[in-house]
Amino acid sequence: MKHHPRIVVLLLVMFLLAQFLGIAILYTYIDAQKSADTGKTMFKDLPVGERPPLEEKTSYISLMVSILLGTVLLLFLIKYNLQWVWKGWFLLAIVVSLTMAFGAFVRKEVAIVFAVIFGVWKIFHPGFLVQTFTELFAYGGLAVIFVPLLNLTSMSILLVLIGLYDAYAVWKSKHMITMAQSQTKAKVFAGLLLPYHDGKIKVKSETGKVGARGHVKVRMAMLGGGDIGFPLLFAGVVLKEMGLWQSLVIPFFALLGLGYLLYFGDEHKFYPAMPFIGAGCFLGLGVVWLIQFLL
Repeated sequence: MKHHPRIVVLLLVMFLLAQFLGIAILYTYIDAQKSADTGKTMFKDLPVGERPPLEEKTSYISLMVSILLGTVLLLFLIKYNLQWVWKGWFLLAIVVSLTMAFGAFVRKEVAIVFAVIFGVWKIFHPGFLVQTFTELFAYGGLAVIFVPLLNLTSMSILLVLIGLYDAYAVWKSKHMITMAQSQTKAKVFAGLLLPYHDGKIKVKSETGKVGARGHVKVRMAMLGGGDIGFPLLFAGVVLKEMGLWQSLVIPFFALLGLGYLLYFGDEHKFYPAMPFIGAGCFLGLGVVWLIQFLL
């Protein structure tokens, strides 16, 4: 098993919570009147800014290129230890995504204020609670931006490409491991972090003697932001094109893929989660189609 059973259960619960919270946020952005008038799902304008002018059928190309360019930039910042640029970029991203997420429940001005507060807190005074809280909301905010730009075909292609890229980045080039470790060290990790120990925390001094005063070594269980965000985008597109109950089926099968990885994974090895989660998403879509056919 990849982690202690208790940690695995907590990761799975938080993953599922992020999915359903994201769907709820996205659902509140549906413009009921416009949807009724046009006969297809229409979304309200964003609280701040506008969505990129992308065509649904080809939007996966721009999104994939943006992901690759962002990866190159992040690796450059890591190589030259430009943490202040890195943290500024991350702060902007988290404030924007939280503004979209909070905007589903409160006025724009209030959403911005709380987004800034939690964003600054997360970057400059990181901790388990603020990390978890912001990560649970952030991906719903991103879904609000990107789901209207995708259709089921383009989202499916994007999910396949992300799965292949994740496998290459972890198993071949290993730069995904470098990014995850660097983010954790810099305390600006995008994703869920669960600290735990197996009953004993060893404290090592600079001399290496256990028991002396020094830094506390605590193992961390990590689930990357992409592993949360992409299945949510997939579920969001299903919501957009098929309906609410159909979208609520997808997270359970994405959870099945993640659970398979965490149960059968070796704790001493790194794995790309997206191939497993993506397979779960497609399995869930197949089940939805089957249910609709039978009904």
